[in-house]
Amino acid sequence: MDQAFGIESPGQHAHTAHRKPTRYVVVIDSAGSTIARLFLESREQVAEVDAGAEEIALMTRGLQSERSALGEEWDRALQGHSTAERRTADVYTLDAKSTA
Repeated sequence: MDQAFGIESPGQHAHTAHRKPTRYVVVIDSAGSTIARLFLESREQVAEVDAGAEEIALMTRGLQSERSALGEEWDRALQGHSTAERRTADVYTLDAKSTA
């Protein structure tokens, strides 16, 4: 008799490449609330969370932020934000070695 008790066994694990590590954390005002947007080195967004989340504090602890995300490298990634929001944003660059 089968010992699975009628529960189907999980399928085979799909072996795919892992996503690259987060390289930038942008803390920016968005319609009155502060959010943290996480980006790959290519500036592709991979997550968006409340900037008050404990994980954001841990990720940025000890790092010096760059004030402003007005550079053209951020134009596409932050196209939904106003110039004022981008001017006051804090951009943290994570160490590639510590996020791998």
